[in-house]
Amino acid sequence: MRLTAYTDYTLRTLIYLGMHRDRLATIQDIADVHGISKNHLMKVVYQLGLSGMVETVRGRNGGLRLKLEPEMINIGAVVRHSETDFYMAECFDPGSNACTLAPACALKGVLGAATAAYLKVLDGVTLANLIEHSAKPGGRADKAIIVWK
Repeated sequence: MRLTAYTDYTLRTLIYLGMHRDRLATIQDIADVHGISKNHLMKVVYQLGLSGMVETVRGRNGGLRLKLEPEMINIGAVVRHSETDFYMAECFDPGSNACTLAPACALKGVLGAATAAYLKVLDGVTLANLIEHSAKPGGRADKAIIVWK
């Protein structure tokens, strides 16, 4: 399973904001650190604001910050909110399923179980867990890259 760039940017934004709680951050700050498009990030930040996870402050000295404590932001919920679907194969989409094997195929059950396991792991992680890991020695706090061992 692969996350969309939108979800990737959402998670990067949350991690960045969680690691820089002492100040307001700008969209440009986050875009520069990660080398991503400011325009794409604006869409991400807008949705994070609507979700209530991020607070935006307008004005000359404005910016953004986490509105919720990192412990309150569940990564599974973030991924579910930012991904459009979890269709691992054609048979998962009832609107376009034309697979002739679907009525007797066991693959859908296997892929469904794999997706559920994937989301269960994400449900067990909060933003606080990601920030804690990023800040450890050897972690790349400057880019908030997460590598679980």
